[in-house]
Amino acid sequence: MTIATAKRPGTGRPAARASQRRESSPLRPRKSIAFTLLMVVFALYSLVPLAWLVINATKTQADLFSTFGLWFGDDFALFSNIWETLTYDDGIFLRWFGNTLLYVVVGAGGATLLATLAGYGLAKFRFSGRRAIFAVVLGAIAVPGTALAVPTFLMFSQLGLTNTPWAIIIPSLISPFGLYLIWVYAVDSVPKELLEAARMDGAGEFRTFFTISIRLLAPGIVTVLLFTVVATWNNYFLPLIMLSDPTWYPLTVGLNQWNAQATGVSAQPIYNLVITGSLLTIIPIVVAFLGLQRFWQSGLSAGSVKQ
Repeated sequence: MTIATAKRPGTGRPAARASQRRESSPLRPRKSIAFTLLMVVFALYSLVPLAWLVINATKTQADLFSTFGLWFGDDFALFSNIWETLTYDDGIFLRWFGNTLLYVVVGAGGATLLATLAGYGLAKFRFSGRRAIFAVVLGAIAVPGTALAVPTFLMFSQLGLTNTPWAIIIPSLISPFGLYLIWVYAVDSVPKELLEAARMDGAGEFRTFFTISIRLLAPGIVTVLLFTVVATWNNYFLPLIMLSDPTWYPLTVGLNQWNAQATGVSAQPIYNLVITGSLLTIIPIVVAFLGLQRFWQSGLSAGSVKQ
C-alpha cells in the first residue's frame, strides 16, 4: 500500500514554479536595443529635413548662406518671407495653390468616388469577367505612372487637352490601387445578410449603397481618399510634361520653376521664397494626414483578417 503525501506549498521544483509564474503573468513585450536604434535612425532621417526646412524658412536671403543650416539666423524673417512669397510676381503662388486645390478636389475626390463604386460592385456582385478585371487591376497597379506619362501626353495632345486643367484632372481620376483596396475591404466589411435584408425590405441598390454600405465602407473610403490626395498634391512629372502655361502650374512645378530662376544664369535672389513656399506647401498635406490618420490605420488593418 502506498501512502500519498501532499507537498507543502513552495516545496516544488524551481523550474516548475518559474513555469507557473510565466504562465500566470501577462505577456511582456520583448525589448530590442538594435531595433530601437534603427527606429531612431529612421526618425532622424525623416525629421531632420523637416527641421531644416522650418529653421531656414525663418532666415533672410543673406543668412541662408552665412549661418549653420540647422540653427536660426541673426534675423527672424519668417513672416516677411511668407508675405513676400504670397505677393511675389503678382501673387502667382496663390494661383498655384488654387490650381493644386482644384486638381486635388476634383481629381482625388473623383478618383475616390469611382474607386468606391467600382470596388464595391466588384466585391458584392457576381458576373462574368470578374477574374479578368481583377487581373487588369493588378496589372495597372504594377505599372508605374511615369511609364504612362508620355503615351498619355501624346493622346491628350491629339485631343487638344494639353496645357489645360483637364490634362491633370482626367488621369488623376483613375486609381487602380484605390479600387483594389475598396474591393478587398468591402468583401468582409459589408455583410451579405445585411444587403439581403435591405433588398427584402424593398430598398434599391443605390439606396442600399448610399444609406447602409457607404457607412460601413467609411474607413476604407477615407484611406483611399488620403492616398489619392497625397498622390495628387505631390504630382510633379505629369504636370511638368502636360502644362506650359505657368498660370495652370501646381505648387510642385511652380516651386521648381522658382528654384530654376534662383540657380540659372541670371539667378535671382529668391532662395528664401523657394524654402518658405516649400514649407507652406507641405503644411496642408501634413494637417490632412494627421487628421485622417486614425481612419487610415483602421482602413489598412480592416479586411486583412476574416471574421
